[in-house]
Amino acid sequence: MAVLGVIMIRLFVVVFAFLLSGALAAEVKIGTLVNVEGVRPNYLTGYGLVVGLSGTGDGTTSVFTLQSVANMLRKMGIYVDPKSVKTKNAAAVMVTAKLPPFAKPGMTFDVEVASIGDAKSLANGFLIRTPLFGPDGKIYAFAQGPVSTGGGYSESNKGGKIQKNFPTVGIVPGGGIVERALPFSLSQEKELILTLNRPDFSLASEIANKINSTFGNLAVAVDSATVKVKFPVNVNKVEFISSVLNLKVKTNPEPTVVIYEKTGTVIMSGDIKLDPPIYVSHGNIYVSVVKEPVISQPPPLSGGKTVLTQKVKTKVYEEKGRIFSINSPSLKELVKALNMLGVSPGDLIAILEAIKAAGKLHAKIIVM
Repeated sequence: MAVLGVIMIRLFVVVFAFLLSGALAAEVKIGTLVNVEGVRPNYLTGYGLVVGLSGTGDGTTSVFTLQSVANMLRKMGIYVDPKSVKTKNAAAVMVTAKLPPFAKPGMTFDVEVASIGDAKSLANGFLIRTPLFGPDGKIYAFAQGPVSTGGGYSESNKGGKIQKNFPTVGIVPGGGIVERALPFSLSQEKELILTLNRPDFSLASEIANKINSTFGNLAVAVDSATVKVKFPVNVNKVEFISSVLNLKVKTNPEPTVVIYEKTGTVIMSGDIKLDPPIYVSHGNIYVSVVKEPVISQPPPLSGGKTVLTQKVKTKVYEEKGRIFSINSPSLKELVKALNMLGVSPGDLIAILEAIKAAGKLHAKIIVM
């Protein structure tokens, strides 16, 4: 009897956050609208090895992994020919991290690891001490520790598996430790430079006016993205910066759509507008797998045995495209139409990106 399995697994989550308060301006802190020049995270990168994997590491085709294992052993006084290394319990990874502003030696931070070979999973592995380099080629930190992939996968008796999350990417919580301080000193700065997250002439002028009305004539809006503020004489710069960033100004929040494709999460906020009419056609593809038992008989006098095997047939069904129109400038009507059609989160992401590319969606889209 044929066993029919239809693969329609959707591991998506949808989150809608509607802050449809019209175009009413709200008072927000300056610190949420700007960045302080020089005060920002710095990216670090390194190459390392994750060991302790239960046969899920890189295979023998990843030559760089075998060479790395041999080099690591050589540093410990054990000389091994890379060609003789056959381990599957190690995986080569790229190690990345964001070093926080004003990081000092001894501070710890999280690091991320991602397989660059053919490893199946980094779950339960251990990252060997890895130097992390800055853009200038200098070592600013080291990383080491157990790798967490945030989940795993479940496996059936027939070898089929349902994957959860991405086991070839993980984090090492608190695995990075700073070895070198960043070359930036706030005490040497003579002025505070604020850069706007969203360049806007009106907002830059509003920020400068607010600072001047509070502390005196210290700020000037240089352009739509920059506000320069002179430090007062004999002032604690940390306290002054804190006071400036805590000032509130009136602004209209930028409509934003945040898409996290790994989990299918979609977050929409702000007064998002559309340019109707919009016509959308979208369809799905379904795959069915049929397994039929087949008896395999050996040739006469061959000495073989009769065995039971399986014959697999795969069929692809393409759903007919659905066409619908959107005649309202409101995001609420768009979501209502998509929900009535039963659009999945994956389809929703594709539709929103297509509408944005067509110039019909007036919002900032952030893909994570």
